[in-house]
Amino acid sequence: MPQQPAAQLPTSAHVTAAEISRVAGVTRATVSNWRRRHDDFPAPSGGTESSPLYDLTAVQAWLRGRGHTSAASPAEELRTALRLLGPGSGAAARLFPLVVAMSRLAPEELAELATASDDQLTARMEKAAAQLPAAVPEAEPVRYGPDDAGAVRALLGCVREAGAQAALDVLAERELDEGAASGVYQTPEGLALLMARLLPAGAARVLDPACGSGTLLAAAARQGAQELFGQDTLPVQAQRSAVRLLLAAPGADVAIRVGDSLRNDAFPEVTVDAVLSNPPFGDRDWGHDELAYDPRWAYGVPPRFESELAWVQHALAHLEAGGHAVMLLPPALAFRSSGRRIRAELIRSGALRAVISLPARAAYPLHIGLQIWVLQRPEPGGADRTPVLFVDGEGEQRDATTGTPGVTVAATAGFGTRGGSRPGRSGSSSSAASTSSGSTFDWAGLTGRVLTQWAAFTAAPDAYTGEPGVARAVPLVDLLDDVVDVTPARHVRATAADIDPVALARRVAELHGQLAKQVAALAGASESGGWQPSGASAREWRTATVSDLARGGALTVLRAATPGTRGSKGAATPASDRPVLTALDISAGNPPSGGADDVHADATQPVAAGDVLVRAVAGGGDAAAMTRVADDRDAGALLGPNVHLLRPDPARLDPWFLAGFLGAEDNIASASTGSTLVHVTPGRLRVPLLPLKEQRRYGEAFRRVYELRAAVRRTADLAADTAATLTTGLTAGVLLPPDTPEAPDSRSA
Repeated sequence: MPQQPAAQLPTSAHVTAAEISRVAGVTRATVSNWRRRHDDFPAPSGGTESSPLYDLTAVQAWLRGRGHTSAASPAEELRTALRLLGPGSGAAARLFPLVVAMSRLAPEELAELATASDDQLTARMEKAAAQLPAAVPEAEPVRYGPDDAGAVRALLGCVREAGAQAALDVLAERELDEGAASGVYQTPEGLALLMARLLPAGAARVLDPACGSGTLLAAAARQGAQELFGQDTLPVQAQRSAVRLLLAAPGADVAIRVGDSLRNDAFPEVTVDAVLSNPPFGDRDWGHDELAYDPRWAYGVPPRFESELAWVQHALAHLEAGGHAVMLLPPALAFRSSGRRIRAELIRSGALRAVISLPARAAYPLHIGLQIWVLQRPEPGGADRTPVLFVDGEGEQRDATTGTPGVTVAATAGFGTRGGSRPGRSGSSSSAASTSSGSTFDWAGLTGRVLTQWAAFTAAPDAYTGEPGVARAVPLVDLLDDVVDVTPARHVRATAADIDPVALARRVAELHGQLAKQVAALAGASESGGWQPSGASAREWRTATVSDLARGGALTVLRAATPGTRGSKGAATPASDRPVLTALDISAGNPPSGGADDVHADATQPVAAGDVLVRAVAGGGDAAAMTRVADDRDAGALLGPNVHLLRPDPARLDPWFLAGFLGAEDNIASASTGSTLVHVTPGRLRVPLLPLKEQRRYGEAFRRVYELRAAVRRTADLAADTAATLTTGLTAGVLLPPDTPEAPDSRSA
């Protein structure tokens, strides 16, 4: 990293009213009241009348003058400190070395630093950063001046409270705008782990030529990889990736470089056991003209508008003979006519081993269902070419996420949609929001289904029989037609020969019975219960934050680390045979559905009946329940990722009262950060201070509301499953319509 002078404190750091609410730990309505009722509240210094901006320094001074200590999360405190350094200062990237330095300090050393003076703090951190390994691209000595002290101290607090990875993500988001505007998307942790587990055991040397923030390489390290190579065009991403890997895999050999892998390959002589990559989609400026005679194009020169096929061949060129590449690619690559010849060569040579379709919203861009391609560099004189495995994951998600009985035939319809990719640089970027698309996505279920089919196929490709509507192995000769379409839904769609008419009719009868019972349960849950108005105006009450209640002993809080973050020091490994309660279970009202893969190191505290469970991440506009009270079904389960656990004292707090108010939309909004995805800080949630008797009255009402929400969801899911099964049976010719006066018996025709 190039040496830069210390940043100068600007006067132009601005915040919105929503950001003020997060800093102060109050609702947005409270900030609006302050503006109206206090003449000395800072006047807007920018923005518009409908969306004013305020000088951050003036707001902080006003809050201090009124005794408002910051209730922001450590991550939000760091964001605020970085904003004070001003735009364009490069301060966030200059702090990358400190994340590694702080992560290597013992808890007592971090506590000592927290009490040090500004000069002592910056001096000690400057010395520690100078020892940063050469694995970080463009790393050079960095000096920290007095104006950096606030950001360094905020970074220290974030590392201590939220972990080094969370601090790294905050620094990176300051330097890099992830999303549609920049074309940089996040790869969910669950997807990264699935891709890494598709590699053969023993893959020690792994390359990601579009590494982003290193999510895929970190997943490879978790599977045992010891040599990690990565390259990215964005310096901040390459630096972020290197730091991430130093945190996640301190024993691995890490080599991360800056540059365009297609035009300027940083590892031209390196061959590896495996390639994992989520390369850019739809890039028309990938170097078609200047790379026309490149030796990597062993399967054909990629067309100008098929940059993904350039990345595929780049990956194959870096593999040892027999090595595997697992790549996340857009669905249009499977059928576009411009790529037909190269697809045919990949199939004919045996390089294409499998294509796996994912449901929409599994990863960015969220509006299309992406695909995982598994490739293998052919070995000279190798065995006869094996079939290609196709797995359709698009029709499988509903059953696992809702807990409704599996639809053995409806799920086999496999009518996946085709969609073109949108331009953008995917990379393997990851942050706390990486569970974004994955926050309400059953990665464990999808991973289990995919790996089951992949293991059976690789064990005996020629004997593999597949699963109708889910997976099928297709001989090469059947793929080499005029279109060479490798879309999974086309090849695994169930046919009439796959369906047993008697079994399907029996399944339809079962679904109708379940649906009738569920409709009756919904009717009972939706009965009017004598709801009355509170009066001429809304009730007003005093409130306290969860942090206040915890300090007073009314409850205790156990926060679960998100996947990939460091667990509590000294924590024991949780028992793998226990069920795991996930965020999906909270939303759907299901019993614990997670498995051993969902457990992390700090989930040693089992769930008890009466605990209040809070989802840590929610999508914008998400109408699913954010909270619920654990019951006897949940007792003994371990806490899964993205779930907060609050344990109230039943003599002081009613659990359903607590869950109901904590899950209110305004409460969640005021205690969270983010827009598309919100990350909830439980300590900032607020609860009315009411007598226990009145709490129980509210608690019973909230319990009824939760049961209504769960009944609606289960009824809708069962209705959808029943309709899909009936449609499949009728269109496949294995079910006959029922006899009606208007429709004579078709068998007599």
